[in-house]
Amino acid sequence: LPFEIGNALSAMLKRRILEPDNLLSIWDAIQQIPVDLRSVDIREALKIASRFNIYAYDAYFLVCAISLHSPLITLDRHMNVVAQSLGIHIMEVT
Repeated sequence: LPFEIGNALSAMLKRRILEPDNLLSIWDAIQQIPVDLRSVDIREALKIASRFNIYAYDAYFLVCAISLHSPLITLDRHMNVVAQSLGIHIMEVT
């Protein structure tokens, strides 16, 4: 996750969406958000990715939801269908 956030910030900088003077203060603010990083069973994610023809990146979230017995929030219709077929509860966004 930190790599993804750093990459997103650098992309915003390159596109001139973000000013260089704000880069580090934004990173520092993001670091204050409480996030519980979890390890993911990559083998299980690859099985799901193969079975449903999805990217492993998407399957990581599905495996995480399964292992934590947690609902999933997604706006991706296909991810929603796959999650439901795996018995994952979908939390609706309103």
